[in-house]
Amino acid sequence: MLTKFAIDYIAFPHHSTRVFTHLTNDPIEAEDFLMHLLVAQVRITAIRHDGAAMTPHQFDKMLKVAAERIASALLRESLSLDGAEVKDRFGFAA
Repeated sequence: MLTKFAIDYIAFPHHSTRVFTHLTNDPIEAEDFLMHLLVAQVRITAIRHDGAAMTPHQFDKMLKVAAERIASALLRESLSLDGAEVKDRFGFAA
């Protein structure tokens, strides 16, 4: 059975070209892992779903959701807001 999501990334893009792959069957875990990669400024080279490369639109959509979750969490913490306020004021889901 194929893993549902595979995320290829380069951990130290300025020092190495070695590609690592994170495998998961859980879409939420894939999104959480993308959040960690974005915060760590890791180079994300590919996201595959059921063994096939995602379209550029699907790739961008997954990264956009992860980035919005990061922004939402930062705003909640920095401004001491609840999720509803963040959504109302900034448009980011809680």
